[in-house]
Amino acid sequence: MQTPTNWISIAQRIQAISQTGIAYAQSAYDIERYKELSEIAAALIAGPEPLTVALAKELFAAEAGYATPKVDVRGAVFQNGRVLLVRESQDGGWTFPGGWAEVGQSAAESVEREVREESGYLVKAVKLLACWDRNKHAHPAIQFHAYKLLFLCEILGGAPMVSSETTAVGFFAEDEIPPLSTTRTLAEQVRFAFASLRDPAAPSVFD
Repeated sequence: MQTPTNWISIAQRIQAISQTGIAYAQSAYDIERYKELSEIAAALIAGPEPLTVALAKELFAAEAGYATPKVDVRGAVFQNGRVLLVRESQDGGWTFPGGWAEVGQSAAESVEREVREESGYLVKAVKLLACWDRNKHAHPAIQFHAYKLLFLCEILGGAPMVSSETTAVGFFAEDEIPPLSTTRTLAEQVRFAFASLRDPAAPSVFD
């Protein structure tokens, strides 16, 4: 049974308190209590499956320091009025090319790299279209709180090419969008990208 989204948000917050507490706690007693909170958060997110709980604990253990949302960057790339999508090898759904922003790169540099790696196209980020709070949209739950940045990108060169994370690359009209990888991209977000293409003067949006 899938954990309700509101419980996911609660678990994410508990984990954030735990992670930040461990980073700043002075006493061994406090550290142990914060570690216990992390285990509670893992159990809330994972549900009753022991293996999934263990995986959640492992993911949380890799996080350290003050807890902040992760940043997911996505590129809206158009050619002849059609949007570039890639098919994810993980779940077989289609998505805007993108992924987690890299340390040492700006968000724009990160999305340009992700588009190149996942699709084969060289692009330049030209406008930030949206900054969405992932928890406020109908994505399936994940362990971490994340912000999603959608950039309008222009093609500079390259050619379609799959990667270790993608199995197909294509351009799609607004009325022919294939089944999406909803963990990464929602239909409403694709529609938003097309609306932004039709109205270049529209401001960036945020939650």
